[in-house]
Amino acid sequence: MDGLIALAAPDMARVDGLIREHMDSPVPVIPALADHLIAGSAKRLRPLLTVAAARLAGGRDDACLKLAAAVEFIHTATLLHDDVVDSSQLRRGRVAAHLIWGAPSSVLVGDFLFARAFELMVAAGSMPALEILARASRVIAEGEVLQLTRSHDMHLSQELYLEIIRAKTAELFAAAAEAGAISAGASPDRCRALRQYGQDLGVAFQLVDDALDYSGEAGTLGKNAGDDFREGKATLPLLLAIQRTGAAERSFWDRTVDRREQDEADFDRVRDLMRQTGALQSTLDLASDYAASAKAALQAFGPSPWRGPLEDLADFAVIRRS
Repeated sequence: MDGLIALAAPDMARVDGLIREHMDSPVPVIPALADHLIAGSAKRLRPLLTVAAARLAGGRDDACLKLAAAVEFIHTATLLHDDVVDSSQLRRGRVAAHLIWGAPSSVLVGDFLFARAFELMVAAGSMPALEILARASRVIAEGEVLQLTRSHDMHLSQELYLEIIRAKTAELFAAAAEAGAISAGASPDRCRALRQYGQDLGVAFQLVDDALDYSGEAGTLGKNAGDDFREGKATLPLLLAIQRTGAAERSFWDRTVDRREQDEADFDRVRDLMRQTGALQSTLDLASDYAASAKAALQAFGPSPWRGPLEDLADFAVIRRS
Protein backbone atom coordinates (compact mmCIF):
# COMPACT_ATOMS: atom_id res chain seq x y z
CA MET A 1 0.00 0.00 0.00
CA ASP A 2 3.02 2.30 0.19
CA GLY A 3 2.42 3.92 -3.20
CA LEU A 4 -1.21 4.75 -2.47
CA ILE A 5 -0.41 6.01 1.03
CA ALA A 6 2.33 8.30 -0.31
CA LEU A 7 0.12 9.62 -3.11
CA ALA A 8 -2.73 10.42 -0.73
CA ALA A 9 -0.55 11.71 2.13
CA PRO A 10 -1.41 15.45 1.81
CA ASP A 11 -5.14 14.72 1.64
CA MET A 12 -5.01 12.17 4.45
CA ALA A 13 -3.18 14.63 6.72
CA ARG A 14 -6.16 16.94 6.37
CA VAL A 15 -8.59 14.07 6.93
CA ASP A 16 -6.72 13.23 10.14
CA GLY A 17 -7.11 16.85 11.21
CA LEU A 18 -10.86 16.64 10.66
CA ILE A 19 -11.02 13.38 12.61
CA ARG A 20 -9.15 14.90 15.56
CA GLU A 21 -11.27 18.04 15.51
CA HIS A 22 -14.56 16.12 15.48
CA MET A 23 -13.49 13.66 18.19
CA ASP A 24 -13.40 16.53 20.63
CA SER A 25 -16.06 16.77 23.33
CA PRO A 26 -16.40 18.44 26.74
CA VAL A 27 -17.13 14.96 28.14
CA PRO A 28 -13.56 13.66 28.76
CA VAL A 29 -14.25 9.95 28.29
CA ILE A 30 -15.44 10.49 24.70
CA PRO A 31 -12.16 11.75 23.14
CA ALA A 32 -10.11 9.42 25.37
CA LEU A 33 -12.02 6.31 24.36
CA ALA A 34 -12.31 7.31 20.70
CA ASP A 35 -8.61 8.11 20.48
CA HIS A 36 -7.74 4.73 22.01
CA LEU A 37 -9.20 3.03 18.94
CA ILE A 38 -8.68 5.61 16.20
CA ALA A 39 -5.02 6.17 17.09
CA GLY A 40 -4.42 2.46 16.54
CA SER A 41 -5.47 2.68 12.88
CA ALA A 42 -2.30 3.09 10.87
CA LYS A 43 -3.79 2.56 7.39
CA ARG A 44 -7.15 4.39 7.63
CA LEU A 45 -8.08 2.22 4.67
CA ARG A 46 -11.71 3.23 4.18
CA PRO A 47 -11.19 7.02 4.21
CA LEU A 48 -8.13 6.46 2.04
CA LEU A 49 -10.44 4.72 -0.42
CA THR A 50 -12.80 7.71 -0.45
CA VAL A 51 -9.94 10.09 -1.22
CA ALA A 52 -8.39 7.83 -3.86
CA ALA A 53 -11.74 7.25 -5.59
CA ALA A 54 -12.40 10.99 -5.72
CA ARG A 55 -8.98 11.70 -7.20
CA LEU A 56 -9.24 8.86 -9.72
CA ALA A 57 -12.63 10.24 -10.79
CA GLY A 58 -11.10 13.66 -11.42
CA GLY A 59 -11.90 15.46 -8.18
CA ARG A 60 -9.48 18.27 -7.44
CA ASP A 61 -11.16 20.09 -4.56
CA ASP A 62 -11.67 19.26 -0.89
CA ALA A 63 -15.21 17.91 -1.22
CA CYS A 64 -14.12 14.35 -0.44
CA LEU A 65 -12.29 15.10 2.81
CA LYS A 66 -15.30 15.51 5.11
CA LEU A 67 -16.81 12.36 3.60
CA ALA A 68 -13.56 10.48 4.23
CA ALA A 69 -13.57 11.52 7.89
CA ALA A 70 -17.23 10.49 8.16
CA VAL A 71 -16.37 7.06 6.77
CA GLU A 72 -13.69 6.58 9.44
CA PHE A 73 -16.15 7.52 12.19
CA ILE A 74 -18.75 5.07 10.87
CA HIS A 75 -16.13 2.33 10.78
CA THR A 76 -14.83 3.11 14.26
CA ALA A 77 -18.35 3.19 15.69
CA THR A 78 -19.10 -0.26 14.27
CA LEU A 79 -15.86 -1.62 15.75
CA LEU A 80 -16.74 -0.32 19.21
CA HIS A 81 -20.16 -1.94 19.01
CA ASP A 82 -18.79 -5.19 17.55
CA ASP A 83 -16.21 -5.60 20.28
CA VAL A 84 -18.91 -5.35 22.93
CA VAL A 85 -21.14 -7.86 21.12
CA ASP A 86 -18.26 -10.28 20.54
CA SER A 87 -16.58 -9.73 23.95
CA SER A 88 -13.32 -9.16 22.04
CA GLN A 89 -10.11 -8.86 24.07
CA LEU A 90 -7.93 -7.05 21.54
CA ARG A 91 -8.49 -4.54 18.77
CA ARG A 92 -5.68 -3.23 16.57
CA GLY A 93 -3.14 -4.67 18.98
CA ARG A 94 -4.59 -2.84 21.98
CA VAL A 95 -6.84 -3.91 24.81
CA ALA A 96 -10.42 -3.55 23.58
CA ALA A 97 -11.99 -0.28 24.74
CA HIS A 98 -14.89 -1.96 26.55
CA LEU A 99 -12.42 -3.72 28.86
CA ILE A 100 -11.01 -0.34 29.94
CA TRP A 101 -14.03 1.95 30.02
CA GLY A 102 -16.83 -0.63 30.17
CA ALA A 103 -19.40 -1.80 27.64
CA PRO A 104 -21.91 1.03 28.23
CA SER A 105 -19.30 3.72 27.55
CA SER A 106 -18.06 1.93 24.43
CA VAL A 107 -21.55 1.63 23.00
CA LEU A 108 -22.40 5.26 23.75
CA VAL A 109 -19.13 6.59 22.32
CA GLY A 110 -19.88 4.54 19.21
CA ASP A 111 -23.22 6.35 19.04
CA PHE A 112 -21.39 9.67 19.42
CA LEU A 113 -19.12 8.81 16.49
CA PHE A 114 -22.12 7.89 14.33
CA ALA A 115 -23.60 11.30 15.15
CA ARG A 116 -20.34 13.03 14.26
CA ALA A 117 -20.25 11.12 10.98
CA PHE A 118 -23.66 12.44 10.03
CA GLU A 119 -22.66 16.00 10.96
CA LEU A 120 -19.69 15.68 8.61
CA MET A 121 -21.87 14.28 5.84
CA VAL A 122 -24.25 17.23 6.14
CA ALA A 123 -21.31 19.65 6.17
CA ALA A 124 -20.02 18.07 2.94
CA GLY A 125 -23.16 19.39 1.26
CA SER A 126 -23.82 16.41 -1.02
CA MET A 127 -27.26 14.86 -0.66
CA PRO A 128 -26.34 11.85 -2.89
CA ALA A 129 -23.25 11.13 -0.77
CA LEU A 130 -25.31 11.51 2.41
CA GLU A 131 -27.81 9.00 1.02
CA ILE A 132 -25.03 6.53 0.13
CA LEU A 133 -23.39 6.63 3.56
CA ALA A 134 -26.70 6.64 5.44
CA ARG A 135 -27.77 3.56 3.50
CA ALA A 136 -24.43 1.93 4.24
CA SER A 137 -24.92 2.51 7.98
CA ARG A 138 -28.29 0.76 7.78
CA VAL A 139 -26.96 -2.15 5.70
CA ILE A 140 -24.01 -2.66 8.08
CA ALA A 141 -26.38 -2.84 11.04
CA GLU A 142 -28.55 -5.35 9.19
CA GLY A 143 -25.50 -7.43 8.38
CA GLU A 144 -24.34 -7.43 11.98
CA VAL A 145 -27.75 -8.55 13.22
CA LEU A 146 -27.94 -11.26 10.55
CA GLN A 147 -24.50 -12.49 11.55
CA LEU A 148 -25.50 -12.45 15.21
CA THR A 149 -28.54 -14.63 14.50
CA ARG A 150 -26.58 -17.08 12.31
CA SER A 151 -23.06 -16.78 13.69
CA HIS A 152 -23.01 -20.29 15.18
CA ASP A 153 -24.85 -22.03 12.34
CA MET A 154 -22.44 -24.68 11.11
CA HIS A 155 -24.79 -25.44 8.20
CA LEU A 156 -24.63 -21.88 6.91
CA SER A 157 -24.43 -21.83 3.11
CA GLN A 158 -21.56 -20.11 1.34
CA GLU A 159 -24.11 -17.85 -0.38
CA LEU A 160 -25.53 -16.62 2.94
CA TYR A 161 -22.04 -16.24 4.41
CA LEU A 162 -21.11 -14.00 1.46
CA GLU A 163 -24.35 -12.04 1.89
CA ILE A 164 -23.39 -11.38 5.51
CA ILE A 165 -19.88 -10.16 4.75
CA ARG A 166 -21.08 -8.02 1.86
CA ALA A 167 -23.35 -6.24 4.34
CA LYS A 168 -21.18 -6.06 7.45
CA THR A 169 -17.82 -5.36 5.77
CA ALA A 170 -17.95 -4.76 2.02
CA GLU A 171 -20.82 -2.26 2.10
CA LEU A 172 -18.69 0.40 3.78
CA PHE A 173 -15.85 -0.17 1.29
CA ALA A 174 -18.38 0.20 -1.54
CA ALA A 175 -19.97 3.30 -0.04
CA ALA A 176 -16.57 4.89 0.70
CA ALA A 177 -15.51 4.54 -2.93
CA GLU A 178 -18.88 5.56 -4.36
CA ALA A 179 -19.12 8.63 -2.12
CA GLY A 180 -15.66 9.69 -3.26
CA ALA A 181 -16.73 9.36 -6.90
CA ILE A 182 -19.94 11.32 -6.21
CA SER A 183 -17.97 14.12 -4.57
CA ALA A 184 -15.86 14.40 -7.73
CA GLY A 185 -18.95 14.72 -9.96
CA ALA A 186 -18.22 11.44 -11.73
CA SER A 187 -20.65 9.98 -14.27
CA PRO A 188 -23.14 7.32 -13.10
CA ASP A 189 -21.16 4.60 -14.89
CA ARG A 190 -17.95 5.58 -13.12
CA CYS A 191 -19.72 5.85 -9.76
CA ARG A 192 -21.04 2.31 -10.27
CA ALA A 193 -17.58 1.09 -11.27
CA LEU A 194 -15.99 2.48 -8.13
CA ARG A 195 -18.79 1.08 -5.98
CA GLN A 196 -18.15 -2.35 -7.53
CA TYR A 197 -14.43 -1.95 -6.91
CA GLY A 198 -15.04 -1.12 -3.26
CA GLN A 199 -17.49 -3.94 -2.71
CA ASP A 200 -15.26 -6.61 -4.26
CA LEU A 201 -12.25 -5.24 -2.38
CA GLY A 202 -14.18 -5.41 0.89
CA VAL A 203 -15.22 -9.03 0.32
CA ALA A 204 -11.61 -9.94 -0.46
CA PHE A 205 -10.42 -8.26 2.74
CA GLN A 206 -12.98 -10.06 4.89
CA LEU A 207 -12.24 -13.45 3.34
CA VAL A 208 -8.54 -12.99 4.07
CA ASP A 209 -9.32 -11.78 7.61
CA ASP A 210 -11.32 -14.95 8.18
CA ALA A 211 -8.45 -17.08 6.89
CA LEU A 212 -5.87 -15.19 8.95
CA ASP A 213 -7.80 -15.98 12.12
CA TYR A 214 -6.62 -19.56 11.58
CA SER A 215 -3.24 -18.96 9.94
CA GLY A 216 -1.96 -15.74 11.50
CA GLU A 217 -0.34 -14.83 14.80
CA ALA A 218 -1.59 -12.38 17.43
CA GLY A 219 1.58 -10.28 17.13
CA THR A 220 0.79 -9.36 13.52
CA LEU A 221 -3.00 -9.61 13.55
CA GLY A 222 -3.62 -7.01 16.24
CA LYS A 223 -6.10 -9.43 17.83
CA ASN A 224 -5.91 -12.94 19.23
CA ALA A 225 -5.55 -15.66 16.60
CA GLY A 226 -8.32 -18.23 16.88
CA ASP A 227 -10.94 -15.85 18.27
CA ASP A 228 -13.45 -16.94 15.62
CA PHE A 229 -12.94 -20.60 16.51
CA ARG A 230 -13.19 -19.99 20.25
CA GLU A 231 -16.44 -18.09 19.68
CA GLY A 232 -17.79 -20.82 17.39
CA LYS A 233 -18.22 -18.24 14.64
CA ALA A 234 -19.29 -19.61 11.26
CA THR A 235 -16.71 -18.21 8.82
CA LEU A 236 -15.89 -19.73 5.45
CA PRO A 237 -12.68 -21.58 6.44
CA LEU A 238 -14.50 -23.34 9.28
CA LEU A 239 -17.60 -24.08 7.19
CA LEU A 240 -15.46 -25.63 4.43
CA ALA A 241 -13.40 -27.68 6.89
CA ILE A 242 -16.56 -29.08 8.50
CA GLN A 243 -18.05 -29.94 5.11
CA ARG A 244 -14.89 -31.63 3.88
CA THR A 245 -14.13 -33.73 6.95
CA GLY A 246 -17.63 -35.16 7.17
CA ALA A 247 -18.54 -37.91 9.62
CA ALA A 248 -14.92 -38.67 10.52
CA GLU A 249 -14.64 -35.51 12.63
CA ARG A 250 -18.30 -35.04 13.59
CA SER A 251 -17.76 -35.58 17.32
CA PHE A 252 -14.84 -33.14 17.29
CA TRP A 253 -16.92 -30.39 15.65
CA ASP A 254 -19.88 -31.07 17.93
CA ARG A 255 -17.70 -30.65 21.00
CA THR A 256 -15.52 -27.73 19.95
CA VAL A 257 -17.90 -25.66 17.81
CA ASP A 258 -21.47 -26.56 18.75
CA ARG A 259 -20.85 -26.88 22.51
CA ARG A 260 -17.62 -24.83 22.55
CA GLU A 261 -15.92 -27.25 24.92
CA GLN A 262 -12.32 -26.64 23.92
CA ASP A 263 -8.83 -27.21 25.22
CA GLU A 264 -5.53 -25.70 24.12
CA ALA A 265 -4.75 -28.47 21.63
CA ASP A 266 -8.01 -28.08 19.72
CA PHE A 267 -7.03 -24.92 17.87
CA ASP A 268 -3.85 -26.58 16.56
CA ARG A 269 -5.93 -29.52 15.39
CA VAL A 270 -8.34 -27.24 13.59
CA ARG A 271 -5.47 -25.53 11.82
CA ASP A 272 -4.17 -28.91 10.69
CA LEU A 273 -7.61 -29.94 9.43
CA MET A 274 -7.94 -26.71 7.49
CA ARG A 275 -4.63 -27.27 5.77
CA GLN A 276 -5.40 -30.93 5.06
CA THR A 277 -8.83 -30.20 3.58
CA GLY A 278 -7.68 -27.15 1.63
CA ALA A 279 -10.25 -24.99 3.43
CA LEU A 280 -7.81 -22.13 3.97
CA GLN A 281 -6.54 -22.24 0.40
CA SER A 282 -10.07 -22.30 -1.00
CA THR A 283 -10.92 -19.23 1.06
CA LEU A 284 -7.83 -17.40 -0.20
CA ASP A 285 -8.55 -18.48 -3.80
CA LEU A 286 -12.02 -16.96 -3.52
CA ALA A 287 -10.48 -13.78 -2.12
CA SER A 288 -8.18 -13.67 -5.16
CA ASP A 289 -11.20 -13.94 -7.46
CA TYR A 290 -12.84 -10.97 -5.76
CA ALA A 291 -9.60 -8.96 -5.91
CA ALA A 292 -9.37 -9.66 -9.65
CA SER A 293 -12.98 -8.51 -10.07
CA ALA A 294 -12.17 -5.31 -8.16
CA LYS A 295 -9.26 -4.59 -10.49
CA ALA A 296 -11.43 -5.28 -13.54
CA ALA A 297 -13.91 -2.61 -12.36
CA LEU A 298 -11.15 0.00 -12.69
CA GLN A 299 -11.06 -0.54 -16.45
CA ALA A 300 -13.77 2.12 -16.61
CA PHE A 301 -10.96 4.61 -16.05
CA GLY A 302 -8.10 5.60 -18.32
CA PRO A 303 -4.47 6.03 -17.32
CA SER A 304 -4.09 7.83 -14.01
CA PRO A 305 -1.52 8.06 -11.21
CA TRP A 306 -4.26 6.67 -8.94
CA ARG A 307 -5.36 3.63 -10.93
CA GLY A 308 -2.20 1.56 -10.50
CA PRO A 309 -2.03 2.04 -6.71
CA LEU A 310 -5.71 1.11 -6.41
CA GLU A 311 -5.01 -2.07 -8.39
CA ASP A 312 -2.08 -2.74 -6.05
CA LEU A 313 -4.44 -2.30 -3.09
CA ALA A 314 -6.59 -5.16 -4.43
CA ASP A 315 -3.47 -7.35 -4.60
CA PHE A 316 -2.46 -6.28 -1.10
CA ALA A 317 -5.87 -7.38 0.19
CA VAL A 318 -4.96 -10.97 -0.69
CA ILE A 319 -1.22 -11.20 0.03
CA ARG A 320 -1.17 -9.37 3.40
CA ARG A 321 -0.41 -11.19 6.63
CA SER A 322 -2.27 -8.91 9.07
